[in-house]
Amino acid sequence: MLRFSANLSTLYQDRPLLERLPAAKAAGFDAVEVWFPYEVQADRFADALATYQLTCVGINTPAGDVAAGDWGLATDPKQAADFDASVELAMRYAWIIGCPNVHVMAGQPGDHISETVAWTTYRSSLRRAIDIAETHGRKPMIEPLNALDRPRYLLQRQDQAISLIEEFGRDRLALMLDLFHLQRGEGNLIERMRRSLPYAAHVQFADVPGRHEPGTGEIQFENVFAELEATGWLGWIGAEYLPVAGTDEGLGWMRRFAR
Repeated sequence: MLRFSANLSTLYQDRPLLERLPAAKAAGFDAVEVWFPYEVQADRFADALATYQLTCVGINTPAGDVAAGDWGLATDPKQAADFDASVELAMRYAWIIGCPNVHVMAGQPGDHISETVAWTTYRSSLRRAIDIAETHGRKPMIEPLNALDRPRYLLQRQDQAISLIEEFGRDRLALMLDLFHLQRGEGNLIERMRRSLPYAAHVQFADVPGRHEPGTGEIQFENVFAELEATGWLGWIGAEYLPVAGTDEGLGWMRRFAR
């Protein structure tokens, strides 16, 4: 049985965050996820989740100063203290709202940071993030972002993420398996998905190109979702796409595949 969660950072963007919760519930979702929920106090968000009988299954660590080029803080040695604080905030927030999965964002190293320094710093940052997460009973996730849409993002390929998880241990670090980024950045989707699933704590999807709902692009979701069922995937599958013409208007895929 496939279980879908609504990504509230891409769906229902026409309303404030807390108002997206009842909309998702009314549409048939029992779980939600959100990139950066920090505009709402954790206890208020937890109360809203309880009110609408929803589970939050994923959040991200804060991205940093996005306007200045940040998309994560883990690769710059000068941002080490800010990175640790961002992980502490995310893990504490996740604990309060009962969210099991926290994506620790890597970052986009500036021109002043060499690739060697960026990777050395990233590994050190991940080690500290894992330790912080364990104090809150959480296991952090990492997610490769495709090089077409995020050309400066450090972590771009599945093999890089899998190597890191093997290095730190599957019991301490997990994969956020984003099918949109995987297909757009590397292709050969089902085979690479099959290889990645043993490392994954969460799956996300959107069609390619455009990052819209299933049926708008090249991915054959009938085959993808059938493969997820065949592998025995029991986790949530996050709808992290940008609706073409309104969220509710584009939910035909859910009525077709949720069973």
